[in-house]
Amino acid sequence: MEAQSAGAPRPVKGRVVMLVDNKVDGDSRVQKAAESAAAAGWDVVLLGLVRSGNGRSWKLGDAEVRLLPLKTPLAKRHAERHRSPLRRPLAYPPGPMAAYRRQWIKAWRVDVATRRAALKVAPKAVGSPLFRKAEKARLTVAGPVSKFMQKWVGFRARQSSQAQKAGRGLHGPVDRAFTATWKAVKGKRAWRRLEPVLWDYELTYGAEIDALKPDLIHANDFRMLGVGARAAVRARAKGRTVKLVWDAHEFLPGVRPWEDNAHWIPGNTAHESEYAPFADAVVTVSEGLADLLRERHGLDEQPTVVLNAPDRPVERDPAIEDTEPEPDLRELCGIGPDVPLVVYSGSPGAQRGLGDMVEALPKLDGVHMAFVVPAPAAGYIQGLLARARELGVGDRLHAVPYVKHWQVVRFLSAANVGCIPIHHWPNHEIALITKFFEYSHARLPLVVSDVKTMSEVTRATGQGEVCRAEDIDDLARAIKAVLADPEKYRAAYDKPGLLDTWTWEAQAEVLDGLYTRLVPGNPKAGS
Repeated sequence: MEAQSAGAPRPVKGRVVMLVDNKVDGDSRVQKAAESAAAAGWDVVLLGLVRSGNGRSWKLGDAEVRLLPLKTPLAKRHAERHRSPLRRPLAYPPGPMAAYRRQWIKAWRVDVATRRAALKVAPKAVGSPLFRKAEKARLTVAGPVSKFMQKWVGFRARQSSQAQKAGRGLHGPVDRAFTATWKAVKGKRAWRRLEPVLWDYELTYGAEIDALKPDLIHANDFRMLGVGARAAVRARAKGRTVKLVWDAHEFLPGVRPWEDNAHWIPGNTAHESEYAPFADAVVTVSEGLADLLRERHGLDEQPTVVLNAPDRPVERDPAIEDTEPEPDLRELCGIGPDVPLVVYSGSPGAQRGLGDMVEALPKLDGVHMAFVVPAPAAGYIQGLLARARELGVGDRLHAVPYVKHWQVVRFLSAANVGCIPIHHWPNHEIALITKFFEYSHARLPLVVSDVKTMSEVTRATGQGEVCRAEDIDDLARAIKAVLADPEKYRAAYDKPGLLDTWTWEAQAEVLDGLYTRLVPGNPKAGS
């Protein structure tokens, strides 16, 4: 076989367009999937988004990343666009009217006061004696009337604010009735009324996908499922063969809503239910979630499990110039090598137990904790740091930023304990989450809460201690137990083959096999 000529297009298995509803940076699963698929011979374009500013693009290995600017005018709720006669019948309509009326009435009150003063200090400037007499009579009425109107306008303006707040919150009886009505009328199509913002994603991504003419669309999570399904339908209607892979990261009915309202879960689950049948294959993160998805959507075959595993750790080769050294976790925390350090790495949130870790810190003499999070300056993290200061342990809690996904394992290995004190939520019970595998490859003894799957695996392998979720004293006990005999727990990682299957390299082979099954045939020249 002749060698490929210099400058010729590299042979590819087909074009894959991956979709994700974030800015890609910080989403290690999506980054690794794109990079490994491109390395396996697929022409990969990964489409993400930016919520402000202009889009941009870059290379991730051999994969191309494009961020598209997302505009969300359809995110405005009904109460933000229309009057709310059932919530606050006396409220002003949405828009500038309330602010205009409040300013106008203030101006009137100033005018009345000024005209009264003028009658006292400069009567001749006001006008003739007859005019001044009429003016005094007018002001006698205007004073109390303007005062009453100021209170009335203020009341209506407050009604407007309350209507807007209630309209955005969407958790009252009116909102529940609205949801129930549209679910009854539209069924799976009810999302068009409940979550119209999903159309904003379609209008951001749709034309770009069509122009790329993919052979396979890999839609990550629930928002991108509809975008990918509609793109596949359009392409098939034009006679092109396009396969759709839906990568379900979570069980949507069990998600804690990002917006606490009556529309979010019903709207998004309806959207997911409408488009799930269009998927040619489903990928997910655990066997437990695969079972739930198959049952919920009546899938013909079991979803393929691709674990959220990290890259296989490799020793840095100083001879390779482009090898980027990871930061030193202990240096960022300002502590030496002998200081006990407990680490939490991942997205923050009350349901993830970071607050429990802070409350446990006073019970752990001399122990430091590090939160490795996307934005250490975020309000939630700053609140935790403030709470630590209130407890007198502010100097032992540290917040540091994410590192590159290929640096995570070595970065975390500087700690003594990897902590996952998550609370009991449906999605927490069914999967081994990313940080579980990252801690494992860093050979950290674990402290995990008693959520089902993770606690079962931890007990079976012996790699850590299990504590009761939301139990501060038991969390402190588990951390003390691990720190007292860390080698007992690290020994679990010496079991042959344990860590080999918990690598992205192994998961990438599964994903490549799925792509190849869906898009078979000989490689074709890339464009």
